[in-house]
Amino acid sequence: MSSVHLFWRKLSGRRYLIASCDFILLALAVYLGYAIRLGMVIPSYVHDWYNVTLALPSVMVFIFWLFGQYSTIWIHAGTEDYVKFAWLYIISFMAFLIVNSAFKISVFPRTSFAITFSAGIILCGGLRFSWLVTKSIHVSTEKKLRALIVGAGEAGAFLARDLMRNASELTPAGFVDDDPQKIGRNISGLKVLGNTNELAKIVSSENFEVVLIAIPSANGSKIREIYNTLAPLNIDVRILPSLRELADGQVSVSRLRNVKLEDLLGREPVRISLAPESNYIQGKKILITGAGGSIGSEIVRQVLFNKPAEIYALGHGEQSIYLLNESLAKIRNTIPVYPIIADVADSVAVENLFKNFKPDVIFHAAAHKHVPLMENCAREAMRVNDIGTRTLARCAGKYNCDRMVLISTDKAVHPSSVMGATKRLAEKILEREQKNYPETKFMAVRFGNVLGSRGSVIPKFEEQISSGGPVTVTHPDMKRYFMLIPEAVSLVIQAGALGHGGELFVLNMGEPVVIKEMAELLIRLCGYEPYKDIDIIYTGIRPGEKLEEELFYDENAVRGTLHPKIFVSNIKANQAGEIEDLNEILERAVNNPDEAMKLLRVLVPEYK
Repeated sequence: MSSVHLFWRKLSGRRYLIASCDFILLALAVYLGYAIRLGMVIPSYVHDWYNVTLALPSVMVFIFWLFGQYSTIWIHAGTEDYVKFAWLYIISFMAFLIVNSAFKISVFPRTSFAITFSAGIILCGGLRFSWLVTKSIHVSTEKKLRALIVGAGEAGAFLARDLMRNASELTPAGFVDDDPQKIGRNISGLKVLGNTNELAKIVSSENFEVVLIAIPSANGSKIREIYNTLAPLNIDVRILPSLRELADGQVSVSRLRNVKLEDLLGREPVRISLAPESNYIQGKKILITGAGGSIGSEIVRQVLFNKPAEIYALGHGEQSIYLLNESLAKIRNTIPVYPIIADVADSVAVENLFKNFKPDVIFHAAAHKHVPLMENCAREAMRVNDIGTRTLARCAGKYNCDRMVLISTDKAVHPSSVMGATKRLAEKILEREQKNYPETKFMAVRFGNVLGSRGSVIPKFEEQISSGGPVTVTHPDMKRYFMLIPEAVSLVIQAGALGHGGELFVLNMGEPVVIKEMAELLIRLCGYEPYKDIDIIYTGIRPGEKLEEELFYDENAVRGTLHPKIFVSNIKANQAGEIEDLNEILERAVNNPDEAMKLLRVLVPEYK
């Protein structure tokens, strides 16, 4: 016999048991209604009492069954289940009164009615509540870890109740919160013991074994402050995800996880609010290049959320596109996503794509991005990053696309690397094509490093830590801007709505992060002590790297937008916009690898 069949038999048996108990308890409630009102023997109303004893439980149990009351697993029931029971009890009781009035089943005195109603809901409700009490007694006898919850707001209160209600190895034993009005008060039956400044003292004095951070709205600096306070105590720290990750608003024990580097560097939620007149994605054909990469695949997922007509996911690596398709199948996506294996610099393939599909909007994320690798591959960097951008932009204009959004980088500002110079040239090419095709809106979005991308330093650090170290950092003063991939992509999509053509959008990346400090945080997150368990060594700045990146050429030329985290300026072409033989120089660079670096400097004179 299959496990599913066994489960169904067990479930059905439990339903019949609860229904039988309800019938008996409701019959008892009827007896109490008559007995308290008329005397325990019920001499004069025995016929009416007998009829009501059969009719009222029958009607009520039938309605309970009809509306799925016996499908509820009461040992895991929540407040909403008890509210539903109460409403269903009232409705079914009223249904009996209507049936009784219509068919004249019996005389039911008003006092007896009130007593029966009250006794029934107490008895049937008590039956359901008894499962929760039994479970709580059983759970309380188990060995559990004492947990301190940081954050006594709505999320913390929900978490505490869920921990007390469900089987878990944790038992909540108190709160910490920075709201002075909450300190010393009880929330969800637990006392608020102090504020986060007293966190280390409270953990030590009260013998807490686990700390749960339940502040989904907190930014990275606040989480980092809490984590740094707890790090010397060598205590287990877990966290509820950010508001962005808790998009469905559900707070539960199952959402708790270990603290990740992303929590410590940036958790500020990004909300996209595209006005109806600016929603340029809904119902449109969207082409996404580099769709198999970390940025491109996230663009695919977020574009799907905005309900396009269809998506063309273009990538050069077949494995990455295959994995993208597999991930979309798991979320049961119903919007057509067509995989296309092609090179963005292949003019024949790109032209054929536009001719057959005629996309409305292009997100161009395909590029060579690895700085040290591209230092010796200038020809390949120019071929993909520049000729690829030019090929797409020309087709976008020729086939009347609505807009094209280029994913650029902070390394394009005063570039010191081949990769940065080619991305700067791609911005300039976009400005040039804007003049050639004014009906299409061309725009670029520039931002820094993203956590979790393929080119991120984090996977390298994690691999070095798992191997026992040392962790290699190029320079102790090396700084970089970091942003979470979903946040960066959300802002890219928002910037696409703000553009009218010819703009360069720059994302507000917050404060730059010192790479050495990030390495130290990551070592601690893995349960080690920096310089004691895992050493950090400095290897020197690699070719093409700068100590610090910049986001703007001229901050005075930058202005704000309707979104507080997006800035805008016009793409300044400098000399490239006036060089009439730009296309000829690009072709020369690709056809003559030995000259590629020299020609790149001609096209991007600020490249040093």
